[in-house]
Amino acid sequence: MRCILCYVASSEPNRGDAMAVIVVTGIPGVGKTTVMQKAAEGLNIKFVTFGTVMVEIAQKLGWAKDRDEMRKLSLEQQRQLQVKTAEAVAKMGDVIIDTHCTIKTPQGYMPGLPEWVITRLKPRSIVVVEADPEEIFNRRKNDVTRARDPDTVEEIAEHQQINRAAAMAYAALSGATVKIVFNHDNALGDAVKQAEPVLVGMG
Repeated sequence: MRCILCYVASSEPNRGDAMAVIVVTGIPGVGKTTVMQKAAEGLNIKFVTFGTVMVEIAQKLGWAKDRDEMRKLSLEQQRQLQVKTAEAVAKMGDVIIDTHCTIKTPQGYMPGLPEWVITRLKPRSIVVVEADPEEIFNRRKNDVTRARDPDTVEEIAEHQQINRAAAMAYAALSGATVKIVFNHDNALGDAVKQAEPVLVGMG
């Protein structure tokens, strides 16, 4: 999977170098992968998915063979995997990482980038890709290739609001900027133009 996750721009003194981490996020059906891949065309930027890197590290450690086994690990092991993954991604150079800003569970929303992850990623910017809730609802309904969450339009709107709040909290922890990119139907070019300034100086 090639995607940008929420990318956070750190305010540390050594941020003047060329290497940067961008985190891209957005709820299922918003099209964040398409937007960021298009925006990064022609640039030498790695695209990685946080969960995929996490599985690879779990396999190397002999902790799990796949995502299903990884979910059964203890909370402490999962936390250790998150830390190791964040540290590995931070060393990749110019990288766009796709991950969840928040994770919706029956018990409520969980942070996708807890403090021990975001402070190690040290992203330069967090990109939050959004669309109108009605657009996302219809995209999910029409996409027969994916098993999407059966959220209502109101629940989709709530999740996007939660993501915005979470992104600003991550920014407060890391010194990142937060960029909201709107990916409306039949307006991919506009979305790409909104995302391009975040990639200046990369690749």
